[in-house]
Amino acid sequence: MSDLNIALSVIGGLILGLSLVVGLLKSKSYLPTQPLIAVLVGVLIGPAVLDVLRLANWGDPMTILEQVARLTITFSVLGAALRIPRTYFSDQLKAMGTLLGPGQVIMAGVSGLLAYFLLGIPFWVAMLIGAILTPTDPVLASTIVTGETAKDNIPGRIRHMLSAESGANDGGAYPLVFLSIFMIEYPFGEALSQWVLQSLLWDVLFAVAIGIALGAIAGKIQKWSLDHDYINETPLFTVTIGLGLLVLGTVHWLGSDGILAVFATGLAFNRVAPGDPETEEEEATSIVERLFTIPILVLFGMALPWSEWVSLGWIGLVLAGAVLLFRRLPMLLTFERFIPPVQGRLDAGFSGWFGPIGVAAIYYATLSTHELATNTGWVVGSLIIAASVLTFGITTTPLTEYYGHRAGNNSSQGSQGDTSGTPTD
Repeated sequence: MSDLNIALSVIGGLILGLSLVVGLLKSKSYLPTQPLIAVLVGVLIGPAVLDVLRLANWGDPMTILEQVARLTITFSVLGAALRIPRTYFSDQLKAMGTLLGPGQVIMAGVSGLLAYFLLGIPFWVAMLIGAILTPTDPVLASTIVTGETAKDNIPGRIRHMLSAESGANDGGAYPLVFLSIFMIEYPFGEALSQWVLQSLLWDVLFAVAIGIALGAIAGKIQKWSLDHDYINETPLFTVTIGLGLLVLGTVHWLGSDGILAVFATGLAFNRVAPGDPETEEEEATSIVERLFTIPILVLFGMALPWSEWVSLGWIGLVLAGAVLLFRRLPMLLTFERFIPPVQGRLDAGFSGWFGPIGVAAIYYATLSTHELATNTGWVVGSLIIAASVLTFGITTTPLTEYYGHRAGNNSSQGSQGDTSGTPTD
């Protein structure tokens, strides 16, 4: 009970403190972001420094991290879906098709090959690491695309693109992760059939169908309630929590991918519900995200496998740096002409750099430890996740301001929706 009280005090105090100075953190380039502070607090109170709390005292650390990460991602992808304009995916089909199709495969392949050649591990284990690191995390991305600093410096076309991609590719990474898992567990032919039947047909298509149905039904019920004066306004805070939990629990109970279903639900609800969710949702989801983001990152900091990192040696640091540099940036620079919201090399460089690896990767890394008799995905994945949180925690504000200065953006331009891909600056 004392451990629980200490955890509640630390996490509650951190949420309160960060909430009171959130504007300061986003406006001063020399201050770290909230995710980085949360991880550092976890390291401080964990066994590596003060040894005040240990996840192992509460149960299996991987199970705890997996379930908390799953909840966090649920609300983050739902928030991302509700933040973007209603018709964004249909308007930007070419851009999203590029980023979520070849772009996602390339990111997984580059990270996997780097792990394969630098660490000398089996091919499909390396590909598993690449798949774990594929998602552009909506939790960390939200610190880049929301708030006054983002609106003052980043045009709507870039913010909406990053939100849409980060929400969709969290669930989109699921079949890539399980392709590697099945290839490790089964002979090639059996693994391929398992992957098509289980991952693609059930976990992807079925999840998307259920998510769209539940989101559309919820949106129609809300519209009916508003039309009949049963509610006075859109209760986005409670809708975000209730809808996220409903879809996650239902789809997971049916044995499918709840994360992808939740994102589909958000898109359907956004399309059907009255009002203007893409502008109203930011404040509601920022509150929900903070409530769940801070705990998972504190827990992550407590659970970091320092001794296993040391055993990787200097090559682990080389791998982390190489993944951050080559996983995403070259892909955006190469496919720039196929992504209409990206207008020029400056846009491509900014969008290519800000593809943070975070809570989604924590979820897949811990999931892999339960699916396989190896913790390589967690050891290597956690090192690169920590490097990502540190790197983006330091560079987010200064590079956002630099991008805004170079692009000549201003507040009115940055806040435009601009979903058509036409210039805003």
